[in-house]
Amino acid sequence: MCKINIVDKISFLLVLIGAINWGFIGLLSVNLVTFLVGGSVLLQRIIYIAVFAGAIDLISLIFRCRSLKLFS
Repeated sequence: MCKINIVDKISFLLVLIGAINWGFIGLLSVNLVTFLVGGSVLLQRIIYIAVFAGAIDLISLIFRCRSLKLFS
């Protein structure tokens, strides 16, 4: 049995936000992160790093939860 903790749930949320942002960039040429933080480069970088860290956590979740049989 695979246990999903609060960090994994936050990671799902961050990666989902990142995917939605990339969808808006691709479809409408609108970067939601830039829109939400008002152009602050530092805040943009923090958000992008958080999304990246969430993606890394989800990759580790795949290896921690081999019982899910995602690739079989």
